[in-house]
Amino acid sequence: MGLVLKETRAAVEAYLAALNAHDADAVAACVAEDFVNEHTSSTGQSRRGRAAYRTALTGFLENFVDLHYAPERLLVDGESAAVPYVMTFRMRSAGDRPVRIRGVFVFTVAGGLIARRTDYWDSGEVQRQLA
Repeated sequence: MGLVLKETRAAVEAYLAALNAHDADAVAACVAEDFVNEHTSSTGQSRRGRAAYRTALTGFLENFVDLHYAPERLLVDGESAAVPYVMTFRMRSAGDRPVRIRGVFVFTVAGGLIARRTDYWDSGEVQRQLA
């Protein structure tokens, strides 16, 4: 495996591990200073910059209790990676109701850090499970 592929894989694995550990500082440490976090769902909120992302992580992790991303696979192509996942959590703001959804992360890695994360998931499915 080439060095770039190893670096990309390692950056994505570290990021997912930090998210699953609910460690906002470790998650933020995995992303570039000019990180772009894009959500494609209607209820997701995109952010730019490590500082803005780190600020949002605290509330996100508090509301998404027991958050866990289970990667179905990790596909790496140079500095890009795709991770289809199953995300489970309990939504604190909805009475700790459990949610299970599938989605896909697409990452761009530069210099060993996540430069961009695009998250594809169905917010309508979350709303159906919380209804």
